[in-house]
Amino acid sequence: MNDNQLLRYSRHILLNEIGIEGQDKLLAAHAVVIGAGGLGSPAAFYLASAGIGKITLVDNDTVDLTNLQRQILHTTERVGQSKAESGRTTLAGINPEVEVVALAERVADERLDALVRDASVVLDCSDNFATRHAVNRACVAHGVPLVSGAAIRFDGQLSVFDVRQDDAPCYACLFPPDQEFEEVLCSTMGVFAPLVGIIGTMQAAEALKLVAGIGTSVAGRLLLLDARTMEWTDIRVGRSPECPVCAGRR
Repeated sequence: MNDNQLLRYSRHILLNEIGIEGQDKLLAAHAVVIGAGGLGSPAAFYLASAGIGKITLVDNDTVDLTNLQRQILHTTERVGQSKAESGRTTLAGINPEVEVVALAERVADERLDALVRDASVVLDCSDNFATRHAVNRACVAHGVPLVSGAAIRFDGQLSVFDVRQDDAPCYACLFPPDQEFEEVLCSTMGVFAPLVGIIGTMQAAEALKLVAGIGTSVAGRLLLLDARTMEWTDIRVGRSPECPVCAGRR
């Protein structure tokens, strides 16, 4: 680290659990953020400010006026612009030393596989089950930890799926791809603005912990938040022996 970086990240370096070694790990890491909306906004904010060396921001949508109630990466002046590009502009203003790759596309198949293969950690900030399952399959295939978040109305959830741990489940263990789950969208159901901030920030925290190798992740647990009462429910989840995605791994 140069003198400017030592100053910028000094409050991290003061933490015994992080220090210079941990900050160097963050600077060398590549985080892939799927979605630059309500969850991806605060998650990417904190990844950039904390010094993750490379962030790939993936979103094929454009900024809409209705997004601005909660999607803090974007501004009124950028309505109509690509969310990925808008996010890159914001993150460059926060920390110009971070390399931000903006992908204004819906990644899948070989493209998604290549992105995940190159990642240190993946944050799923998407809003549909098809994307979540595709991202999970790629993370399982390449042994990359996945930090998953969701938020709708006043209800949020967070988990980490880290298949580097023998006993840790993957996303498909918890939400089998052959089962029908109701797709609920903010555009029809609404969402409490600070809720996505809480969940997205926690996704960033879990990702930073995984990269720096500090603390204990929430792998094997599903955290549920009711923002009306600010009460958390902590559910233990295990690997499914019949999981079509991860059952074959050692």
